[in-house]
Amino acid sequence: MEDLKIKGEKGTFFIPNVYFNAATGNCELIGESYLENTFAFYQPLIDWIKEYSTSVQGPVTLNFGLTYFNTASSRSILDLLITLKEYEEKGGDVTVNWSVQAWDEDMRQEIEDFSADADLPVNIIHLK
Repeated sequence: MEDLKIKGEKGTFFIPNVYFNAATGNCELIGESYLENTFAFYQPLIDWIKEYSTSVQGPVTLNFGLTYFNTASSRSILDLLITLKEYEEKGGDVTVNWSVQAWDEDMRQEIEDFSADADLPVNIIHLK
């Protein structure tokens, strides 16, 4: 199993930085997610989690540092969290952390909604 790396971009659309480490199970999704085709971007991330959960079967820690995402991205983010929930239900060790600016009440509410919709705890880390 190989690591998954995607270098973020800012331009007309915004692509987040992705680093999923196959050796440690530590995964990062950082930046802004405003994409033209969110399915094409997020499907490889979901596929990576599925492969990891069947072949490696180690603990997964997903660290979000998304400061903005559009509506289309939110559905794909939820799909990613649901995939992690499925792994947890099969006995996988899953931790999800999301760093958010302390003042960003809207983002905190979005994170809480994701957590409830996926039925997966998300640790909210408040940044100063």
